[in-house]
Amino acid sequence: MDLSMRWLNDYVKADMPIKEFVADMTMSGSKVETYHKMSDPINNVVVAKVLKLERHPDSEKLWICQLDAGREEPVQIVTAAQNLFEGAIVPACMHNSTIADGTKITKGKLRGVASNGMMCSYAELGLTKDDFDYPVADDGILILNNDPDVDSFRMGMDICEALQTDDTIVEFEITNNRPDCLSVLGLAQEASATFDIPMNYTEPSFKGVAGDITKEISVSVENTKLCSRYMAALVKNVKIGPSPKWMARRLRASGVRPINNLVDITNFVMLEYGHPMHAFDLRYVEDNRIVVRNAKEGETLKLLDEMAEPVKLTPEMLIIADGKKPIAIAGVMGGEHSGIMEDTTTVVFEAACFDGVSVRRTARKIGERTEASSRFEKGLNPVNAEKALKRALQLIEMLGCGEVVNTIIDENHSEYVPERLKHDYKWVNEHLGSDISENEQIEILKKLGFGYENGEIIVPPTRIDMHRACDVAEEVARIYGY
Repeated sequence: MDLSMRWLNDYVKADMPIKEFVADMTMSGSKVETYHKMSDPINNVVVAKVLKLERHPDSEKLWICQLDAGREEPVQIVTAAQNLFEGAIVPACMHNSTIADGTKITKGKLRGVASNGMMCSYAELGLTKDDFDYPVADDGILILNNDPDVDSFRMGMDICEALQTDDTIVEFEITNNRPDCLSVLGLAQEASATFDIPMNYTEPSFKGVAGDITKEISVSVENTKLCSRYMAALVKNVKIGPSPKWMARRLRASGVRPINNLVDITNFVMLEYGHPMHAFDLRYVEDNRIVVRNAKEGETLKLLDEMAEPVKLTPEMLIIADGKKPIAIAGVMGGEHSGIMEDTTTVVFEAACFDGVSVRRTARKIGERTEASSRFEKGLNPVNAEKALKRALQLIEMLGCGEVVNTIIDENHSEYVPERLKHDYKWVNEHLGSDISENEQIEILKKLGFGYENGEIIVPPTRIDMHRACDVAEEVARIYGY
């Protein structure tokens, strides 16, 4: 799991030195494999504005530029780039700066004229054209005037801060018994307990517009053993476009390529809440029916994976079908026509809970292990489907990319009851060889998201690994400190 520290700080202000963060997280049970700063080794590259352009007296191709780089005096830089104009906002390397490939930039002279740095392209910042939601030149200087946040840029501002690439990525090794930590919120809970910092989290909610989803689409679950819960929401008047920069940056930091606002929301929620989602274009859901069933002998499905051949489905595989055909393999991947297109106008959002063993076997058989299947196969709780769906709908309204119908279909066949474990603090101390008071043990458990009532620990739905007294002892020990 790649964790963006920018994203983590939305929930827990972990502003300690990164070496302290990774060491303490590892010691409390969240093993860190490695970490890196996205902007390394870029240094002393700032946002600047072109104030004046004039031709070099001894060259038809060189320009002498005067830049406002937040210094007391304009900075003069000579360049051969031909895409500049007065008023252009650009990244500028100051004297003694470093660009992405490690090249050092110093002041000098070009044909006898002083040049106190260099303006750079996106490649020299270690970026690609896909990192921008607006057109950028294939070559030449990166022009930032169309950046959605340009009004907040200060001249002299660090370019990595302006482009939100000043992020540190921490790679965690997540064990199979902790699928809750395959999410930003799960790791935020761990960080909150480890450093005794309160979490800044509120339950997601949405307003919606009046409407009855059941008049637009129906849902039936034929195999309730392999699908304990299936929730569907409807979004109308969808506006497909790029995601805001903050969302795109968080996705990229997590190793996910932004595609468009609707698809990005499903990926964002999966990474944030650890619960996979899918979005169907209603046009391609025949008969406006969603049926969760086992595949029939002889059925095939062309997946969203453009390189893959159609998959031969077998009866033990759980699929999502419409009124006539399969449209997705449950918990693994959607079908070719189940995705979101540029002209999509009405979307059905799915949040479900599929059996982990079934998903793992299916993913292995068809050779398509995905981010979604890797989470389902470890075991997810049906309670989390509702939170994930509400978060997706909340983001739809935040981004203004559609109208959420305020009714939801919820085929809930789970019998989930929060697990309760008797808390015997004396036994915990005997088991650990420790002397930790009852109140201190309770406070540690509460920091980890557990409830406490009448001498019993109430296990949160995300913690599928908690069943015995020794599990409780482990939680106390790792946060108290070995």
